[in-house]
This record gives sequence, C-alpha cells and structure tokens, in this order.
Amino acid sequence: MAQTDLVFSCNYQRGKARLGTIRTVHGEFETPVFMPVGTQATVKSVLPEDVLKTGSKIILSNAYHLYLRPGTETVKAAGGLHRFMNWKGSTLTDSGGFQVMSLGSTVKVTDEGASFRSHIDGSEVFFSPEISVRAQVDIGADIIMCFDQCVPYPVSKEVARKAMVRTTLWAERAKSVPVPRSQALFGIVQGSVWTDLRKESALSLSRLDFPGYAIGGLAVGEPKKDFYEIVRSTVGYLPEDKPRYLMGVGHPLDLIEGSLSGVDMFDCVLPTRNARHGRAFTFEGGLNIRNRKFAGDYGPLEESCDCVTCKGFTRAYLRHLLVAGETLASTLLTIHNLRFFQRLMERIRESILEGTEERLRESILEVYPFREE
Repeated sequence: MAQTDLVFSCNYQRGKARLGTIRTVHGEFETPVFMPVGTQATVKSVLPEDVLKTGSKIILSNAYHLYLRPGTETVKAAGGLHRFMNWKGSTLTDSGGFQVMSLGSTVKVTDEGASFRSHIDGSEVFFSPEISVRAQVDIGADIIMCFDQCVPYPVSKEVARKAMVRTTLWAERAKSVPVPRSQALFGIVQGSVWTDLRKESALSLSRLDFPGYAIGGLAVGEPKKDFYEIVRSTVGYLPEDKPRYLMGVGHPLDLIEGSLSGVDMFDCVLPTRNARHGRAFTFEGGLNIRNRKFAGDYGPLEESCDCVTCKGFTRAYLRHLLVAGETLASTLLTIHNLRFFQRLMERIRESILEGTEERLRESILEVYPFREE
C-alpha cells in the first residue's frame, strides 16, 4: 500500500456496527460520519465557519466540476482546496464517475476513459483514471477517489459486469499515479444490484490494498430492499481495518441502516438541497416552511436544536424570507439542516455504544418513512 498520513481506528464494535476515528493532516473526526457536499468548493449559501459550527469536520467537493471550472491549476496555484475555499477541516473529492454517468448518451466510455462535452462551454473533454487522480492531487483533498464507471438503474447484468471490470482496471491504473502522503486514494466498489458482482469487485479492489474503500453506484433508483442487501453484503468483503464510504446516500433512515451495516462515511446533497426549497429536517419530521400555517408561528424550527437558526429565528420569520425570495432563508435553513444531520450522526454513534440502535431506527422510520419510487 502507498504510504499515507490518513489513519483509521476502530474504537468499538458490536455486530457489524462500529465506532471509530479518521485522522487526516487537517484534523480528526468520529465515524460514522456525515459529510456535507460542497461540489464546487462551497457548501451552497453558507460560509465555511457556518459549516464548522454545525459540527461538520469533513466536506466533499467534486473533481469533475473543479476540473472544468475554475480548472485544477487555479486551485493548485491558490494553495490547494483548503486555502482556496478557506476550509479548516478535512476534505474529500469524488472523481467524477457519477457525473459522467449522468451525461447519458452524450458520453463515450471505453477502457481508455470517458469522452464528453463540457456542460459549461461545449468543449471536448477526456477523463481517464490517470487524469482524474492527477486532477485530485492538484486539488489537494485529503481523501481522493479512483475514477469509476457508474451505471444507472435498471441495467442488465452484462452491462453492470462490464462496468465493474472496467472500474477495477481503472483502479489498477489509478494506483500507478504518484499520490502525496497527505492524500489517501480510495477504491470504489461497483456491480449495481448483483451481490456476486459486488463481491467480485470488493475482493478485487481489496487485493489492491487501498487506504479505504467506497461503495458506489447505489441510491440511483433501485428498490430499498436491494439497496440495503447490497450494502450489508458488500461491507462483509471489505477489509475491517480500512474505512468504508457509502457514496451519495443521506436519507435519515439510510444513514442508520448503513451505520448498522458497518459503513463509516456518508455524503449527500439532501440537507442543502432541501433547505433551498424551504424544507427543514427535525426529529419530529420534515417541515415545509412555505406552508401558510407557519406565518404566525413564533417558535424555532425545533425546540431541542442548538443551531444558530433555532436560537435566533422563528418559523414565521423563515417563512417570510422564503415568500419574499430572500436568500437568507437558504442560509438559515441550510445551517439548521446540516446541524440536524450532525445531531443524527451523534445519536447514531450514541445508540451503537448504548445498544439502543433499534429504538432509534424505529423513531426515525416513524417520521421519515422511505417510499419506493
């Protein structure tokens, strides 16, 4: 394994669920952990210090977007991602595999890499495993990801297998790119909803001895029962002494199920995207603050919440901001939602330690039931 400054420690385990810490050169955080998404080197509508105050210690950005704009050379010249965006905590960059999949038929994928046109100016772009890793090295995130081929759902097993094999091939090539000790390169497991493909992918990547592993290609429309089965099964084939990251997953119930299955890291746009649409998360259920009933409600979003928003602003005021089109609404709701997700992770970690995870699961399921699409 390439030498890295990233250190993962499993401090407690019961069943598959475990509590740990991850240390990077930019700090230490407890796991299971939720990472807010700052795709383009910003968590939308909030300052970096706002994010830190919610209890968030690591955020995610995306190499695909930063490669296209402003360009990785600009980020590197600024001193790397942390200085560029003035973020004091740890960072992770996704490689762009999911974004390439979202381009649909406009992208051409071969064993060499992916060819597509920029959504910004229409210019031709080629992304390979080597280019993706070099871009992330220049960006300077603490944790970086191998370029993978993610497939949509539904998809045939033949197509899923081909993408899985290609992802392993790309991971082997990614390993050939020099990565500084300050950065840790993770492999990404693919295989869609087939447990045998996921097993093959996980075991193949494990032999490459990465500092950590991600489970990708889920939460793209597959049934929840398949989703949970894949996560539980895949975790069993990944090394116990390395962190496990479930990519793009953030429904409250998913965070609990994933944590109890042995996942250590999660990320999702759910808290920030919902905030921009006027929706708040609470432990009593979701709130649509645009609703007229909140016009005369002078209580906080959530009585038990300790965030800046709940300490100083009322539901009536937040609704006023939303109806008036004031951007402060997005800022205040984002702060609250990010704090909710960090409070949820705190409760998950506490429940694992105290043996009350089933009670927590039931309470979250009651107010945030999942619905099949």
